[in-house]
Amino acid sequence: MKRLVFLIPVLAFAVMAIWFAQGLDRDPRYIPSMLINQPAPEFNLQPIDGRDEAFTSRDLKGEVSMVNIFGSWCASCEIEHPVLMSIAREGVAPIYGLDWKDRPGAGAQWLMARGDPYAKIGDDAEGRVAIDFGVTGAPETFVVDKEGRVRHKHVGPISEDDWRNVLKPMIEDLKSAPPSY
Repeated sequence: MKRLVFLIPVLAFAVMAIWFAQGLDRDPRYIPSMLINQPAPEFNLQPIDGRDEAFTSRDLKGEVSMVNIFGSWCASCEIEHPVLMSIAREGVAPIYGLDWKDRPGAGAQWLMARGDPYAKIGDDAEGRVAIDFGVTGAPETFVVDKEGRVRHKHVGPISEDDWRNVLKPMIEDLKSAPPSY
């Protein structure tokens, strides 16, 4: 009986060590999204300053696209921006922007200084649409299929490697996939 009392803490420690060790295999940038394979949220955003066209959820149907959440206040968006410009030049898929929690005019000024990779940009100053997408920070990018379903969530800045090895092949596969009515 005394021996069993001494084994309980050892067993408890072993179980906790195994549980924590499993966490070391997980990618800390991976944040699961409840939207994967679900329709993108319904929204209708006004354009940012200097743009005429609103950005709505209807824009996400008919072709594979990307939705990029950014803000002029976002340091990581500065890192990601040259990659987005390169992606836009390739023309593989349209990139739609969601200017998240920015003050009026700031997103437009930021893009004027750095270039504009976006087909349309919605002003989400209150952050409601970003909440519907499940955004935890900027930048985040979503790949949306032809039917308007979210197929992938990328957290953090997109690197050239992310584009070349993950996002571009995924987009090309989705573009060649038959519709799933």
